[in-house]
Amino acid sequence: MWKLRFGDEGANNDPYLFSTNNFHARQTWEFDPTAGTPEERAEVEEVRLSFYNNRHQVQACSDLLCRMQLLGEKKFKQKIPQVKVEDGEDCTYEKATAAFRRAATFYSALQSPHGHWPAENAGPMFYIPPLVISLYITGHLSKVFSAEHYKEMLRYIYCHQNEDGGWGLHIQAPSMMFCTLLNYICMRLLGEGPDGGLNNACARARKWILDHGGATHSSSWGKTYMAILGVYEWEGCNPIPPEFWIFPSLFPLHPAKMYCYCRLTYLPMSYLFGKRFVGPITPLILQLREEMYNEPYNEIQWGKVRHLCAKEDNYYPHGKLQCLMWDTLNTVYEPLLSCWPFNKLREKALQETIEHIHYEDENSRYITLGCVEKPIMMLACWIEDPNGESFKKHLARVSDYIWVAEDGITTQSFGSQAWDASLSVQALLAGHLTDELGSVLQKAHEFLNKSQVRDNPSGDFLAHFRHISKGGWTFSDRDHGWQVSDCTAEALKCCLLFSMMPTQIVGEPIDSERLYDAVNVILSLQNPNGGVSAWQPTGAPQWFEWFNPVEFLENVVIEYEYVECTSSSIQALALFRKLYPGHRKKHIDDFITNAACYLEDMQTPDGSWYGKWGICFIYGTWFAILGLKAAGRTYKNCEAIRRGVEFFLKIQRNDGGWGESYTSCTDKIYTPLEGDRSNLVQTAMGLMGLIHGGQAERDPTPIHRAAKLLINSQLENGDFPQQELMGVFNVNAMLHYAAYRNIFPIWALGEYRSLPSFWIDV
Repeated sequence: MWKLRFGDEGANNDPYLFSTNNFHARQTWEFDPTAGTPEERAEVEEVRLSFYNNRHQVQACSDLLCRMQLLGEKKFKQKIPQVKVEDGEDCTYEKATAAFRRAATFYSALQSPHGHWPAENAGPMFYIPPLVISLYITGHLSKVFSAEHYKEMLRYIYCHQNEDGGWGLHIQAPSMMFCTLLNYICMRLLGEGPDGGLNNACARARKWILDHGGATHSSSWGKTYMAILGVYEWEGCNPIPPEFWIFPSLFPLHPAKMYCYCRLTYLPMSYLFGKRFVGPITPLILQLREEMYNEPYNEIQWGKVRHLCAKEDNYYPHGKLQCLMWDTLNTVYEPLLSCWPFNKLREKALQETIEHIHYEDENSRYITLGCVEKPIMMLACWIEDPNGESFKKHLARVSDYIWVAEDGITTQSFGSQAWDASLSVQALLAGHLTDELGSVLQKAHEFLNKSQVRDNPSGDFLAHFRHISKGGWTFSDRDHGWQVSDCTAEALKCCLLFSMMPTQIVGEPIDSERLYDAVNVILSLQNPNGGVSAWQPTGAPQWFEWFNPVEFLENVVIEYEYVECTSSSIQALALFRKLYPGHRKKHIDDFITNAACYLEDMQTPDGSWYGKWGICFIYGTWFAILGLKAAGRTYKNCEAIRRGVEFFLKIQRNDGGWGESYTSCTDKIYTPLEGDRSNLVQTAMGLMGLIHGGQAERDPTPIHRAAKLLINSQLENGDFPQQELMGVFNVNAMLHYAAYRNIFPIWALGEYRSLPSFWIDV
């Protein structure tokens, strides 16, 4: 059976692993063939089969392997009786409290020994194949992954293959060329034959590929990965010159001005392109060359297929100006760089590029920024020195990304430990039953304490285009190192709330100087329009996006301000100002004033806000109302809140819930789920949006209706059913936050049972 390990349990005294906090909150999976009773192993197989049989109804896993382990270790049994609110019956304080206690008790049992709540954070179908490709090229695929890894990676691919034979950008998306190619290649590298795989997976995938034009019609990332592997030619790729890294910062498209994910994805890609690296041409690679094209491989005119892109991939098409840039680089610039003395410039650029790669690796403890960057940075280190320490340190951190569930193995985006924990703490505190949850809260407090980043990136971090990080919190764990504004704000909020509670319940508060450091990080990420960006301040002009090279994603070239980050920051600083009124008062006052104005400016005509990290208008509107309320706005004095409340009331479903499709993100217009369905996570957000919008003071009926749906949807053990994906990034890529189905209903029920106006007679 698979077992989830925490901290240095999974380190095995590896000399190439190092940590800033003794691996606190590190989570890794190991397969133990002797683990589990026959009944436990049979239960695992049962949930796997159940998922596969229902995979087209609910695409997101319920994260059952992790949950079964944690619940089993704690011998959890739900002792609080289940409650229901019958038709025609009012919600009572007793039933609301029972539902909250049941949910909180269940979720508390899922807390790790390190104080966070482990959960899957994945969903895109381009996550695992690049890792498999890189390890195959380096000859380490079977050294890093066991036969059980192979089996579970293949399971994930089979579980999420669409009925037409292809794979989408994410597990709920229609098929596209890029992900279908990558997953077909991945199956073949993992040992499936050309007609192998469950339910003829390979043959069906290959048919989809060939029917849609073949591998030459992949979007640009697919062409790059295939060129690296040797099943495509670099001549058919748009150039990625490494010289960008040595140009002066005044250069218009300098990497320093780019969004960190764009910069650190194209950093190793440019290194591989500059070297025109191609992996070993094995018999399998030669077979793949024959399988994925509608014409013989050696007859393809690669220069003529650079701009081909299947319509299914082409969400953000390249414009004429961008195509002209690629053509100029290809026909003029690149030929020059192959001649003396210009080839000396290429050599210098490659040295500079690998130096930047090493800097990022060291400052993330070889975790890197995320799962897209990890495989190609690791491969770049292997190319530089196959026996070098950098590559070995990379190998040691591969397991940090692996996640196992009933639908198989995928890779995490990079873990959501800090983010999920901060939201979980607030959800549990919302019910005001801290005496019952004291030990859980104390462990969560300890986790947040140990997870705060204590230092800025090493050396001259500005020369490496990094921002201050001291005092921040990452999305995952401290070793990751990349501060995020909303993660910092939500964690700071929790620490401030804990500081107001008895130490015998939650432990000693975090030192005020460290709270000041967190405030510094948040203040540094506000931009001139009042909005707050995520990782680094904005500053690059919008026209940079004309050169967005990623056909299937949007808003990837530059950093932006976000409604969610702005709201979280307002909430944290407003609470900090209350507790520390003398610290940077004017800066904080100005910050909150300008941030609230930004939120008002970002409201759409229908009264909603567009959410960029969750789906979508429900998520953004909930955040915006909370931010405006924290800034001192109310329903009575703020038109934006009134319009936000009206939006929630207008879209509430007949069953009392809310339900929004992920296509709202891509189409940028509110789109309900098909079939008048409600989603419980979004129902919780809608309920809380109405509470913070003061709806209870006017007509509490819509709030009662939403609470009734949450209470009646609770499962026998206190859990809630898994439904649709709730996360998103770069407009078009959806994410599965497996813990959200617990966090948000708990939070909503806690706020609901705590409304004094409902329970005057209690």
